[in-house]
Amino acid sequence: MKIVRRQFLSLAGAALAAPAAMRPAWSQAYPNRPVRVVVMLAAGGGTDFLARLTGEPVSRALGQQLVIENRTGAGGTIGIETVAKSPADGYTVLFSNDNIASAPQILKVNGDYNKDLVPVILIARQPLVWAVHSSLKIDTLQDFVAAMKKNRGKGYATSGVGSNQHFLGEWFLKEAGVKLDHVPYRGAGQAVNDLIAAHVPIACLGPTSMMPHFENGTLKFLAQSSETRSPSLPNIPTFQEAGFKGMALDQWFGVFVPAGTPPDIVARLNAEYAKALADEKVRASMLKAANEPVGGPPERFATLVRNDSAKYARLAKELGIKGE
Repeated sequence: MKIVRRQFLSLAGAALAAPAAMRPAWSQAYPNRPVRVVVMLAAGGGTDFLARLTGEPVSRALGQQLVIENRTGAGGTIGIETVAKSPADGYTVLFSNDNIASAPQILKVNGDYNKDLVPVILIARQPLVWAVHSSLKIDTLQDFVAAMKKNRGKGYATSGVGSNQHFLGEWFLKEAGVKLDHVPYRGAGQAVNDLIAAHVPIACLGPTSMMPHFENGTLKFLAQSSETRSPSLPNIPTFQEAGFKGMALDQWFGVFVPAGTPPDIVARLNAEYAKALADEKVRASMLKAANEPVGGPPERFATLVRNDSAKYARLAKELGIKGE
């Protein structure tokens, strides 16, 4: 029995000492069942569009279905916290925009998103757009400011309280000296429905869900929020070009998993989403919807999330933005 025990210990030691490439890895068995992808805003908006667009090739690569689940409410924080509280096994994934950095600055949230979630990959970025219904007969941002100073009492739509759009909207209105009511929705899809019906004829939203209505003339884009003009919107001036110096705020979208998820699963998801972003059909669909594909390692994305959290905290204080 001593010889058997000695042999067992010898074999166990050899296994532990073996190179990592020779040992079984989580990723070799992952995934063996469907993966839930929680989208923190309603269907029909830019976040949902990108989750479904990239989800198809990632699902094929993983050999398991990616099940999209829209968990909306409270500026996206309900969906975010659903994932943060889920088992760290790679089977619950968050697809979020940068509400994950902005919402905690003015809303009461449960936990610290920078500690409770691990960034996997930056999927895309795009500008936000100030849009109006064509029935307003307004063609420029300067005309809009002049008209609103004479005709107060209107509201502007966003995808929710604490969203990047809420921050940009309040920033612009303060700089312009204009007062409008904030009309938050549970996602851009619902907001656009009311926008094209002219129930709320003004909006600060990502352009993805508005592009068809912009192209057919129902909506007009007066300004975009990036530093320079998006290649997808070459004829739309930036806020800075329209006279609002320093006003630049990109929207981004990315994938997260709960803290504690094994690093090789994070690496596997990063690699498969990166392959999806390299697919020409996926890239073409993203660019048509005014999204710039990005990608990159988790560490770079984590730096962006931390920096933007600090930026939104500063803006909340400077602009006096409060949760509603």
